[in-house]
Amino acid sequence: MVTSINNQDDPYFIDFPGRLTQIQKAMAEENIDVYLGSRLRTLSWVTDAFCPWRSYIIIPGEGLPTVFTFVIDAARVADDSWLDEDHVLGFAPMGGQDQIEQIADFIKRLLKNGRGRVGIESGMSNYLPEGFLTHYEYEQYKAALSGSELVNAHTIIDKLALIKDEGTINRFREASRIVDVGHQAVYDAIINEGYKGMTETEIAGIAALAMRRAGSEWEWSFTGGNEIACGYRTGLAGGACTPASRKEIEAGEPLMVDIHSMFKLGLGDHSHNYLISPVTNRQWWHANNFLDIVSLTLKTYKAEVSPALLAEKMMDFAEEREFADYMVPGFEHGIGMMGDEWRIGLNDGPFPYWTNPDHIYQENEVLICAMQYACPNDNIGFRYENPIIIKKDCCEELSKYPLGIEEIK
Repeated sequence: MVTSINNQDDPYFIDFPGRLTQIQKAMAEENIDVYLGSRLRTLSWVTDAFCPWRSYIIIPGEGLPTVFTFVIDAARVADDSWLDEDHVLGFAPMGGQDQIEQIADFIKRLLKNGRGRVGIESGMSNYLPEGFLTHYEYEQYKAALSGSELVNAHTIIDKLALIKDEGTINRFREASRIVDVGHQAVYDAIINEGYKGMTETEIAGIAALAMRRAGSEWEWSFTGGNEIACGYRTGLAGGACTPASRKEIEAGEPLMVDIHSMFKLGLGDHSHNYLISPVTNRQWWHANNFLDIVSLTLKTYKAEVSPALLAEKMMDFAEEREFADYMVPGFEHGIGMMGDEWRIGLNDGPFPYWTNPDHIYQENEVLICAMQYACPNDNIGFRYENPIIIKKDCCEELSKYPLGIEEIK
């Protein structure tokens, strides 16, 4: 995953030095001397490298940032990133020095007289590998940087990352194309009674192999890679599919296939649903409800709409059709480069570090249209996920795999 930093004709080009300049300008406006980034989304957005081990990025007021990651991965991160090896350093519990002492000493050298305002990333998330500083880390940095003020500054990155540039969007487009390859492979495998004897885990593997062959770097979801559910598991909150189980697919059951790809830290995520023959009228009733509300939701997304307005319209529709009890609340989650999930808008709503229901969508925001329908009593449920780009008067779905619920015989 080598970054073409100087090739602006590359469709996946991102101006990372330009991003750094924007960060440093915002730091100056907030009187922050050094930014200590610890979140996965921050590392992805600034470095263009995947950092799966505990990592930190130190951004000075001027000059290049420096990444500190676990020593076994430092050379690879430097190779992936636009930063050179002098700005990607490894830490390890050797020589009597831990990473906090090493990083604190590095920060002190960047501060006038070893003191100043240090921006940190603190908060909470339902996303396990978010990367906010732990209580222990905060206390240790506070002690090691005695005389400096630690201020929460993660909104600097969040504001800048909200609207996606062309190179980022093109990475999402390619990741979604790869996901469509995975869906086609699954369909080809299960038709003509091919599903017989297959397990959810096998379906996940068929999709993964096809997507890897098409260029995917990772089935990136921390909830179990590719999420597959069949039968009663589809009715557990719209697909108890984290991760795929060893349950076999059987005739007369629903099948939900939610698969993931990664291309240059851009993420593909799309769900497709099936009904395995024979299909009952009741199953088709549920299926048509779901297809109709997904179609209406996609037609409603556009700039100047808010999550609250969209949810209100969709739930009114579900009430009219008498299936509101089966809709899992929520119609989306945020998405950015690897590690940037769930947040809609900024941390400026009534639910700290969560979706702001009154956030007003802007052009070139990228979201996941994420919808779940569940009727546990009928052992049926469906899921739809697809990255979308908010446009002025509409949205663009990035996965082009046809919306539908197909009967498999």
